Amino acid sequence: MAQQETAYHAGHVRTDLAIEAREFYSRQENRNDIPGVEVDILKQEDITVTRVKVVEDVGARIIGKPKGNYITIEVPKLRDNDKDLQENVTRSLAEEIIRLVSLKDDSVILVVGLGNWNVTPDALGPRVVEHLLVTRHIIEYVPDQVDEGVRSVCAIAPGVLGITGIETSEIIRGIVEKVKPDLVIAIDALASRKMERISTTIQLADTGINPGSGVGNNRKELSEESMGVPVIAIGVPTVVDAATMANDTIDMLVDSLVSQSRKEGEFYNMLKNMNRDEKQRLINEVLAPYIGNLMVTPKEIDRLIEDISVVIADGLNIALHPSIEMDDVGRFIN
Repeated sequence: MAQQETAYHAGHVRTDLAIEAREFYSRQENRNDIPGVEVDILKQEDITVTRVKVVEDVGARIIGKPKGNYITIEVPKLRDNDKDLQENVTRSLAEEIIRLVSLKDDSVILVVGLGNWNVTPDALGPRVVEHLLVTRHIIEYVPDQVDEGVRSVCAIAPGVLGITGIETSEIIRGIVEKVKPDLVIAIDALASRKMERISTTIQLADTGINPGSGVGNNRKELSEESMGVPVIAIGVPTVVDAATMANDTIDMLVDSLVSQSRKEGEFYNMLKNMNRDEKQRLINEVLAPYIGNLMVTPKEIDRLIEDISVVIADGLNIALHPSIEMDDVGRFIN
């Protein structure tokens, strides 16, 4: 999450999603349009794609995000382990990646799986790398064995500072200087402010990424400015902070009580009409002395991470290699 620049930025709520920063401003100001920000929403049966483009400095200040493109793919039923739906999401992700990047046939792409492979909610990046089709070594050493329409792709899961003792950005910059890729794609787990977005939302951004920022653990950014080549970030929310979960629970409880109670309906309606962000701050103040900055993840996070990592890896395989189609991805990787 970018540094707080205006009073409108949801700095007191942990989130890495541009769509949530936009929602926060819209709720605060009671308006859907944001100065300097363009929004395009495409709704399909089970998938909603929201393209947010920050085009002016005023928009960047309002939502606390650098100028650039932020694409959010929301799939509420993605947790249901529906293989057909997962394939549709894979295709949608591949299409959005292709829209976002401009590659030549001989382009070299470096995919970076950020995160700690020892901590499941933070293991998305390394898991994606495991399912990725890497080809740079084959193209370099046995080029005659490579089919037409397969680009040079290499990948690394560099770990985290606590494991390596080295800033992730330093590791990646060293690899970039040696490999000289035309594009870096960074995969990372994100933090959301809404429980329903955990493992059901994918965000793409062409502005790079600050690893660990969503949980208050800012590391040096990976961006075109720091790396010297374009950086695309792909992330999925895997955690939400406890205060947000408590706020959502209270909202659902009040809704239920309002619908069931007549005698005390006025009191429950008063609770329901409380400003959500004021309520969030109050919950933070109450919980902080007891649990601090607690982050929460679903109990089935192991399966969710495995499922979404395959979706992202397959989307990348299709987007980066023109000759690969949906029916081919499993055959190449397994």
